[in-house]
Amino acid sequence: MLDLSLDALDLRILSELQANGRMSNQELSDKVGLSPSPCLRRLRQLEDRGVISRYVALVDPETLGLAVTAFVRVRLDSQDDKHLAIFEQEISEIAEVMECYLMSGDADYHLRVLVRSLNDFEHFLRHKLTRIAGVSQVTTSFGLRQVVYRTALPSDIANPDCVVANS
Repeated sequence: MLDLSLDALDLRILSELQANGRMSNQELSDKVGLSPSPCLRRLRQLEDRGVISRYVALVDPETLGLAVTAFVRVRLDSQDDKHLAIFEQEISEIAEVMECYLMSGDADYHLRVLVRSLNDFEHFLRHKLTRIAGVSQVTTSFGLRQVVYRTALPSDIANPDCVVANS
C-alpha cells in the first residue's frame, strides 16, 4: 500500500486548491492557517509527490456550443495487447473524446464524447471511431441532462490507502 502520509493540513490544502486553483499562496496560507513559507513548502511537496498532477481551467462546454454528450461503448474484434494499443493510440488523438476507459464486462472501452450536434456525432462515428482498425461494435447513449458534475475529489476519501495523521 502507498503511504503518502497526508495530514489534515495537506488535505485542507488539497480541498482549497480544488475549489480555486488560481488562488495565491498568501490566500491559500490564510485559508489553511499556515504562514506562506510552510504552506508553499507543503504545496511543492504535494506536487513533487504527484498528489497534485496539474492545474487546469474548467470550461463550460455549452458556452462553446458543445451541447451533446454521448457515452459510447466500444467492442473490439480482438483484445490482445496489439489491438488494445492501436485503439488507445488512435482514440487519444480524437479531440471529441473527453474520457476513455478500458472496461471489464461486455464492452472493451467506454468513452465520453462531446460534440455540437447529432450531425457532428454522426461524423465522429462514421469518419473517426468506426475507422479505427479492430472496432467491431459501437453502442451509444446520449446524456439528456447533467445531474452531478464534480472535478474535486472528496479529500476525506480520495485515497483510502494513505495514512492521515492529525495535525
